[in-house]
Amino acid sequence: MQILNATRLALVAGFLVINLTPVLAQGTSDQPSPSPTPPPTATQSPTPAADPEPRVVRFLGNLELDDIFEVNVENLEKWADTNDASKLVPYINGRAIKGNYPEEIHLARGRVIYHLEITPENKEVWTDLLGAPDHIRRPVTLSVGLENGSAFDSVYVQENPVTLTVISPVYGVVALVVIFVTLALLIRLVRKTNIIREPGPPSSPGKHRPYNLGRAQMAFWFFLIYASYITIWLITDALDTITASLLALMGISAGTALGEALIDTGKETTKTNQLQDLTAEKLAVEQSVSEAQVQVDALNAAPVAATDQMTRDTLNRQLIDNRTRIGQIDQQLRTLSGQQAPTVSSGFLRDILADASGYSFHRFQIFAWTLVLGIIFLSTVYNNLTMPEFSPTLLGLMGLSAGTYIGFKFPEQK
Repeated sequence: MQILNATRLALVAGFLVINLTPVLAQGTSDQPSPSPTPPPTATQSPTPAADPEPRVVRFLGNLELDDIFEVNVENLEKWADTNDASKLVPYINGRAIKGNYPEEIHLARGRVIYHLEITPENKEVWTDLLGAPDHIRRPVTLSVGLENGSAFDSVYVQENPVTLTVISPVYGVVALVVIFVTLALLIRLVRKTNIIREPGPPSSPGKHRPYNLGRAQMAFWFFLIYASYITIWLITDALDTITASLLALMGISAGTALGEALIDTGKETTKTNQLQDLTAEKLAVEQSVSEAQVQVDALNAAPVAATDQMTRDTLNRQLIDNRTRIGQIDQQLRTLSGQQAPTVSSGFLRDILADASGYSFHRFQIFAWTLVLGIIFLSTVYNNLTMPEFSPTLLGLMGLSAGTYIGFKFPEQK
């Protein structure tokens, strides 16, 4: 029995060997043997990581013209290895403040300190930033960068702006007080005194002399330039802002007032002399009439004679002539008195636009041009923070208007 079992096991084992051997041989021949991975050569190296970009992460100080502030920049020291950090300039609202280089740089700590100033290179940028102010402060974006490049990334973007001080609150209040006190004082003097009125005492208590066009124009330009000068200095710290054309404009207004005063004074002097001469002549003629009348009365009381009759006739003719001359003198005196300038104000516009004959175009012309140029002046100062530079042609137009007005002053009865 044992021999039979052994024989069966031998047959099974042989059968398995015969059938599995080809399969094993085929599987072994189809699978290629793996090749070993070659070791890395000496020339191959890992790709280096890119250097981190600089980024403005902090702002300290007061962002105001002629003031000092500090920004902290991440990765500044690494960036400065291949760039010139001394050429970094502030970027406000995306505009490079050219020429405004750092006062101090601390690369290890990423600190850059600036003193904001207006230079010829960045004047236009500051005009855009500070012009047309509607508040004493305005929100702006802030960064730094090379002036001929681009700004660094910054945390101070439109969603997180910093505050730019356009007008210093302290100096702004002081300047505003000075301007308003000056304006209030000028208005009071205009209303209560003859500062821009016709010279001379009032005709009656409680009344005022008429306003004078030339003096009113001179006062208008004075206050406009005065207030604008203070405003521009307050915002930009600039002192040399009076232009040559403004001097010419002030000269035209001053010349108009001076020419008007000289003409009025000359006319008044001539009129006064005429009145004095006519009055003296009238007194002399009246005295002659009195003497001739006495002689006539004496002759009438005496006996009639031929010689007396001739003398009486001569005296009568003399009386008639003298009385006729007195009538002529009275008429001339009435005419001169009627040409006397009004001594009481009729209101500002009526006084400066009208003479004794009514409203005059030459007066309206100089008034209208003064008003238009004043509006242009204020607009330029508000938007550009500079005094306007009027062209020679425009100044010539103003001079022509002033000359026309002065020319019409000679025959004008006012």
